[in-house]
Amino acid sequence: MYESEFPLDDSVIYLNHAAVSPWPERTATAVKHFADENVAFGSKNYPQWMQVESRLRKQLQQLVNADSSDEIALLKNTSEALSVVAYGLPWKPGDKVVITNQEFPSNRVIWESLEKLGVSTCPADLSQHDTPETAIIECLDENTRLLSVSSVQYGTGLKLDLPRLGAACRDRDILFCVDAIQSLGAEVFDVQACQADFVMADGHKWMMGPEGIALFYCRRSRMEQLDLKQYGWHMLEDALDFDNQSWRIASSARRFECGSPNMTGVHALHASMTLIDEVGMPTIEQLVRENTRFIIDFITQRDDRYQLLTPIAEHQHAGIVSFRPLAEPPESLFELLSQAHVACALRGGGIRLSPHFYTPRNKLFKALERLDD
Repeated sequence: MYESEFPLDDSVIYLNHAAVSPWPERTATAVKHFADENVAFGSKNYPQWMQVESRLRKQLQQLVNADSSDEIALLKNTSEALSVVAYGLPWKPGDKVVITNQEFPSNRVIWESLEKLGVSTCPADLSQHDTPETAIIECLDENTRLLSVSSVQYGTGLKLDLPRLGAACRDRDILFCVDAIQSLGAEVFDVQACQADFVMADGHKWMMGPEGIALFYCRRSRMEQLDLKQYGWHMLEDALDFDNQSWRIASSARRFECGSPNMTGVHALHASMTLIDEVGMPTIEQLVRENTRFIIDFITQRDDRYQLLTPIAEHQHAGIVSFRPLAEPPESLFELLSQAHVACALRGGGIRLSPHFYTPRNKLFKALERLDD
């Protein structure tokens, strides 16, 4: 299904969408057309480019079920969006941020950098309770100002129960921030259901877009709480009135975009999003989960050779499956898989496989056969 959109080299078995995804054919075509247009006409068609930008915001609004596209900013990456939150909030000494002990560095280092402001970071040990959510909620106390978690952990593939965490935050008047980079494009995501205040994700993983452009969702009621640290023309309410000597900050999430947009990235991600819209997120999620379950079943049937690191429970995994060999270092197996042209990753002390919805089952089986060899 949709294999023609991904004319990968026949020798490649691509199971690394949790890192950087191949582009769909339509995305490459859109970028080529945009480049040719620049060569032939320069910025003559800039008004049309802005329409593409507007359509992308609408696509991303629908992807996360935001109330309005005005709650969507287009930033450079997840780290920038996390930094907008971390250095926009008015902290006071003694405040605490709760994260988990499995976070990607971006969702750890940014919060730890607030130590100079008297803010502490508490990493919840996800193995200490009957559920990871319980371990997180146990860390929430009267000093906790914000909870920041990844929707799906990059190393183990653990999927968290975001609605439960969001409800716990609401009950305690705690801000809820979600790094959704391992969900958006692989799993149905709903900011209303999980009651998130802030959501961020690069476009280059499961959304199958380029690096250098990211979604930042900010709930409208929280926008005024974030103090702005960067200023420029694009964040102004009347951004195209260059001669206006008085100015005010945009009332929308564009307030977080200080300068010129990444129009190449906008065109590319918009094209990738048309494929997601065409297939539909419920279908994509189902196909991703079927591929994930296929790998999990394969690994668990060989428990004398491999240890599964990803939770086996259906509700606790998404698009990532991680495991480690019992008889050799994971680095050795990773090298063998790489030599066999299996694109995967070393993460979380094991091998990480991350197929997408379009990954052909025969290719997936061929990769797993390498584990039997």
